[in-house]
Amino acid sequence: MDTSEHKPPEAHKPPEPQTPAEPAVAPEAPAAPRAPGALWRVVQVLLIAAALGASGWVWYDARLRSGAADEALAQRLRGIEDAAREARAAARTSADTVRDLQAKLAALEGRLAETQSQQAALESLYQSLSRNSDEWQIAEIEQVLAIAEQQLQLSGNVRAALLALQLADARLARADRPQFQVVRRALARDIERLKSLPTADLAAMSRQLDAVIDSIDALPLGAEGRREPAPAPQAEPAGALERFGTGLWRDLRGLVVVRRVDAPEPPLLPASQAYFLRENLRLRLLNARLALLARNHAGFAEDLRVASDWLQRYYEREAPGTREALDRLKALQETPVRAEPLSISDSLDAVRAFKARRERNSG
Repeated sequence: MDTSEHKPPEAHKPPEPQTPAEPAVAPEAPAAPRAPGALWRVVQVLLIAAALGASGWVWYDARLRSGAADEALAQRLRGIEDAAREARAAARTSADTVRDLQAKLAALEGRLAETQSQQAALESLYQSLSRNSDEWQIAEIEQVLAIAEQQLQLSGNVRAALLALQLADARLARADRPQFQVVRRALARDIERLKSLPTADLAAMSRQLDAVIDSIDALPLGAEGRREPAPAPQAEPAGALERFGTGLWRDLRGLVVVRRVDAPEPPLLPASQAYFLRENLRLRLLNARLALLARNHAGFAEDLRVASDWLQRYYEREAPGTREALDRLKALQETPVRAEPLSISDSLDAVRAFKARRERNSG
């Protein structure tokens, strides 16, 4: 009765009857709400584990992608470094070429300045000697011979020098003056000397070099020329035992090959080195053609000598193409590209001495 008085009244729930089993059930009543909480914690643990697994997979995949990207980046950097090295080498080569060209240009500009100064001097001489036809002719001949002398020293143009000398002699012959005989004798000596010089047909020699260059790829190397001859066909034996014995003997005989070598054979080259050999031989012949056009006999002969040595050493010497190339190179080596220093100084000295005497006499 005391307990019912202190409890709050319940309006809608009638009082439950007191039973003896209630004290045993009362401690188990809170277990019902705890079951969803434990299940929720299990679900949370599973979700956390799944999240960790997904994060680990994402991290691992990102690590793999990052490694592949680093490798690709490293390869690209190596390629860029190789390209940069090649570019630096090309830049150094270009710089050397530019320096050489600048030096040649400076020399040509000096020659041009000298020619221009000579032309200016000649024009002033024309103005001062306008009333004397002999001095006019001598001045013109001196200018023509000076230009021919420059062409002869710069490019070895013997034909142009001969034409200039013959033109000067023809003009003096038309004038028919006794005082020109000394000059004409000097002209005749230079003309005979230039005609006696061996002249090289540069165009024909260049065509010969081009023919050898074009045949490089078709020339057989030493390794290609040393092939064993095909065995002659033999009649097959009739019996199975004989066929077996013949085949066994053929296989055993192929294990050991004995050759007789009377002369040293050209060395064998792998395919990669054969390509570089052909390209280096082509570059040697191209350098020889440049030396030919520049009338550089020493460089021309050296390039042809090296090319002939390579043909004899690395190529099949008995092949028709190789023999033809060697014969052409030998003929080119025996042709002089440029004689010793050429000059028509005798004619120039005679003309200038004649002009100096005329100036002293007129003074």
